[in-house]
Formats: sequence, C-alpha cells, structure tokens
Amino acid sequence: MASSMIHIAVTNEINKVIKRNNKNILIGSIAPDIAKQIGMDKKKSHFQKTNEDLPQLDLFLSLYKNNLNDDFVLGYYIHLYTDYLWFKYFEPEFYKNGVIYKLDGSVEKVEPEKKKDYFYNDYTNLNIKLIDQYNLDLSIFYQDIPKFNNIIKEIPMDKIKVIVDQAGIIIENTKESKAYLFDMKIINKFISTSTEFILSNLKDIGVI
Repeated sequence: MASSMIHIAVTNEINKVIKRNNKNILIGSIAPDIAKQIGMDKKKSHFQKTNEDLPQLDLFLSLYKNNLNDDFVLGYYIHLYTDYLWFKYFEPEFYKNGVIYKLDGSVEKVEPEKKKDYFYNDYTNLNIKLIDQYNLDLSIFYQDIPKFNNIIKEIPMDKIKVIVDQAGIIIENTKESKAYLFDMKIINKFISTSTEFILSNLKDIGVI
C-alpha cells in the first residue's frame, strides 16, 4: 500500500482544490491503516474481500456516500482510492510475478511477504523529501485530536489516537537512506495522477 506520507501528500493536494477542514481530512486519510497498529485484519478497514484484493470503492460508497460531506469520511475514501490506484497501476511496475524491479535496472526474486521490506525502506527515504517538496503542515499530528462523528463502523473510532501518534513517530524517524525502487520523479507522478483521478471521481459522484 502507499505510505502514510504519500496518502497525506495526495490528500493535501486534493484539499488545495476542495478546501475542507485540513486536520480532519488528513487524519481521515491515514485512518484505514489503524488496522495494522492494533492487530486488526486490514481487509475490513480497507473494504477488501481478502488482504490481497483491491479496495471495494463501490462498497464503501454504498455505505457512506451520503456521509462524504464529513471531512474525516472523505479523507478515508481518498485513502481507499489512493490504495486502489497504487495496487492496480503503480505497484505492478516494480513487483510482478515474484520479481522486484529495482532503480538500478537489476531484478531480484522476492517472496511476496518480503517485498514490503523494500517498499518500506524506500518509504522512509522518501518521507523527508515529501515533507519538503509538498510543504506539508504536519503540526496537526502533534495537536489535540478533534472529536469525530462515529460514522465509519469498520474501524474503532476510539482508537484514532493510535494512528495519529504513529504518524508522529514516522515523521520523527524520517531520514534519508538508499532508495531501491522509487525516486521522487516516480512518486511525484503517482501523486499528481492520483490527485487528478480522485478529483475527477469526486466530481462524478457529486461531492464537489
């Protein structure tokens, strides 16, 4: 899945256009990943049939489309849509049929459960660049958490502080390291394309 910082960057770019409550929409944009922080199966929080499936955007909309005026819920939907684009179009460029395709042109056979080691290493490397390039205001992750409406039933809303605190830890631990898969040109393209696709979708479904 896309990293927390990529989710924040995509949502931040979208919010420059739609101008919702920044704190609420950004916290919503990382909320689905609470699952891995509390030992919950992510297929429920990500509206998947199995952990390997794409998020079922239509299922989410069938339940919560009428709640997309709530900024937290909208951020949650943007997260799911970003993951959908990541898994369907982006990740296969770097991992296919058990093979990792690296920046240096080399390939390596990697078991599915090990691919995340490469992805997460590069996420760490990218975080500092994303924060700087997209001028992300991350002070919201060090402030009091707003009280959110208890709308989305697939996650425990009383545990939102867990994922907000984790985002703060990620920010604190961000550092530059060797990139194996992604450079900023690739990630910038994903962020701009995702922003464009999601804004178009929000128009299509009458949110904006």
